[in-house]
Amino acid sequence: MRIRRQLILVVFPSLFLFFFFLYFYVVLFNARVASPSIAKSRLAENPDHLQHKQFSLLIGILTCPDKYERRHFLRLVYGIQASPLADIDVKFVLCNLTKAEQRTFIALEILRFNDIIILNCTENMNSGKTYTYFSSLPRIISRRYDYVMKADDDVFIRLAPLALSLEPLPRFDMYYGFVIPCSSKNPFVDYMSGMGFLLSWDIVEWIGNSKIPENDTYGPEDKLVGKWLKMGNKAKNRYSNKPAMYDYPGTNSRCSHELIPETVAVHRLKRWDQWLHVLEFFNVTKELMNKRSKLLSYIK
Repeated sequence: MRIRRQLILVVFPSLFLFFFFLYFYVVLFNARVASPSIAKSRLAENPDHLQHKQFSLLIGILTCPDKYERRHFLRLVYGIQASPLADIDVKFVLCNLTKAEQRTFIALEILRFNDIIILNCTENMNSGKTYTYFSSLPRIISRRYDYVMKADDDVFIRLAPLALSLEPLPRFDMYYGFVIPCSSKNPFVDYMSGMGFLLSWDIVEWIGNSKIPENDTYGPEDKLVGKWLKMGNKAKNRYSNKPAMYDYPGTNSRCSHELIPETVAVHRLKRWDQWLHVLEFFNVTKELMNKRSKLLSYIK
């Protein structure tokens, strides 16, 4: 009898604790499982959170490995922008790394930001980097975009106006940018400036498969792209976005003009004072200024 009583005293409390924790676990697990559906129902009640993106765009900024400071700055510039119309990814495009410091520092950037594409090429401007960029994309990225853009690292692109200008345009056989010569508004006359031009995905795939660009990769990269498309009878849909794309005032008498509100892209921003002028003109930090914060007392 004494043994039975001892067993009861030991077993019953243990069973009670076991079932208590089992109940607690089941309740907690169910709450966690239910949370996604709860979140979805809340989103359904608020349609503003379900903005449908109409198209996708990859912007590849061609730059050099050693330009760490420029990349960090551009991450700020593009990281605070978005568009309800488009799913936009911004990546930095480099050729093979050649220094130990590059391999270490850029590895940190990749781990932290995951926004760098390293191509199998030697760093260059007019010796095939743009060809390697476009031709490699279908093989090295895991998704298909409606559009792919090549941009310089001295251009400021306003993502919302860019997406708005693209919304009514075709998603196929498309070539978009700032047509050269500067005086022309006819996108079929020559080629789009290297400041930032855009191709539809089908043309990107064609560049990767055609012998026309593969056998002609040396020379001014933007001019070559126009030549490829002409030889291949490609880009029947073309759009030159003037005057919304232009060079910074005073930097190029032929292609520059004063800043305007409808700007999509400003090119040739080589100095910090030029960037400051552009960011102030477009009131890029207005969101901060519109918020009441102790920080504002330190901003005059």
